[in-house]
Amino acid sequence: MRFNDHSKIEGSHAFLSASSYHWVNYDEEKLRQRVRTSMEAARGTRLHDFAKEAILLKLRQPRNNQTLNRYINDAIGYNMIPEQVLFYSYNAYGTADAIRFDEDTMKLMIHDLKTGVTPVSMTQLEVYTAFFCLEYGYKPADLDVHLRIYQNDEIWHHTPELENLVYIIDKIVTSDRILNEEKLLLS
Repeated sequence: MRFNDHSKIEGSHAFLSASSYHWVNYDEEKLRQRVRTSMEAARGTRLHDFAKEAILLKLRQPRNNQTLNRYINDAIGYNMIPEQVLFYSYNAYGTADAIRFDEDTMKLMIHDLKTGVTPVSMTQLEVYTAFFCLEYGYKPADLDVHLRIYQNDEIWHHTPELENLVYIIDKIVTSDRILNEEKLLLS
């Protein structure tokens, strides 16, 4: 048999794919919700891309309480770097939406743009802080850390507890070691 050519979609995954077969058991409302969630995620990606470009080009947005505008304007005002990868290992890294570090004052700022409605957690930003410390060799006790989440036209400010950062750093280092040991055993 000669199979049809589908080279244009090789490597992609359909919404109703065999490998993500759970949709077989969805009722109509659950299926519609999954579509909405998927579309919201795609929209969020586009908004992050837009924000990155606006920050890099220093294109200030109208001054109002809209989440995206406030996030972009604050990042520009604080001279932050958008979409910065923070890397500890191939097992442990992430991309901070906006970051700034001032070596003179030891002030670290990390801002995160949330485009969905899921309740926020500062743990993600604390993990970014830990990645920063691990990658650049700073001790959390030596830093003045300011974290912000922008969502639903609100800004949440957070100064992490030193004990939380030390715990997360230790967890990253320990988990990375365990992952590497397991990978070595399985190779």
